[in-house]
Amino acid sequence: MAVPDYESIMLPLLKITGDGQEHTRTEVVDALALQMGLSDDERAELLPSGTEPKFDNRVGWARTYLKKAGLLEYTGRARFRITGRGHEVLATNPLAINRRFLEQFPEFREFQRATREDNRPLVEETEERHLTPEETLEASYQSLRGALAQELLERSKQCSPHFFEKLVIDLLIAMGYGGSRKDAGQAIGRSGDGGIDGIIKEDKLGLDVVYVQAKRWDGVVGRPVVQGFAGSLEGQRARKGVLITTSQFSQEAREFVSKIEKKIVLIDGEQLAQFMIDHGVGVTEVASYTVKRMDLDYFGDDQ
Repeated sequence: MAVPDYESIMLPLLKITGDGQEHTRTEVVDALALQMGLSDDERAELLPSGTEPKFDNRVGWARTYLKKAGLLEYTGRARFRITGRGHEVLATNPLAINRRFLEQFPEFREFQRATREDNRPLVEETEERHLTPEETLEASYQSLRGALAQELLERSKQCSPHFFEKLVIDLLIAMGYGGSRKDAGQAIGRSGDGGIDGIIKEDKLGLDVVYVQAKRWDGVVGRPVVQGFAGSLEGQRARKGVLITTSQFSQEAREFVSKIEKKIVLIDGEQLAQFMIDHGVGVTEVASYTVKRMDLDYFGDDQ
């Protein structure tokens, strides 16, 4: 089963607190996971950012919405319990509790009003409304990143061979390879020896080197090309190589490098674009957002 959305968690969460006792987030997360039959893998599934388990995040937002509607109240650091209004809601035996249900309470309507921008709700009324605000933000970010990666890849395919060599140099240096910019510029694009486009330092001290082949291929790069590159490394008595393409590698090519003794890293077009984004090559920052959450330790002494 998939990780339940936060609206599906609201009613079970409120029922757990129906005993009137104080509860902690960790406690209810464990109880809800057991009640909903989540597997270890489902509990371990992370948000796209990798910062928090998806289920934990959704339980946290279910609790927040219930609190904003006055059905739960915080009683101490990371502790909460049901309110009188929460008991009244449970007494009606609702079939479900969701954001539309909570809109009957003025406190929740005020919370929603405060989180609107240009009359749009924080979580859009779309098929994705089951996402928490963090998931909505991250989904938008991944969508923008994916579009940018496609633009970078298309532009890389159109650039001249000389410019593509420069792009590869800039990327490898940004990733920590190549020593100085001058060293890398002299290495890449000079060799052309037996299928090797260049030699670049693995570290700034030059303790080891990496042989590079970078081509703007259009079709799928198959095993023969990769095997030829491996043969070129053998001719140089080299142990490490990087093969970069603007297209894709076949499954046979990837299986080949996984079985040979030499260490060959295959970077396809999608990976190339992602590395460019991660290391700031060919892109510029237009906006930056920092997501913050309340520091419970700060308020702990006042409880």
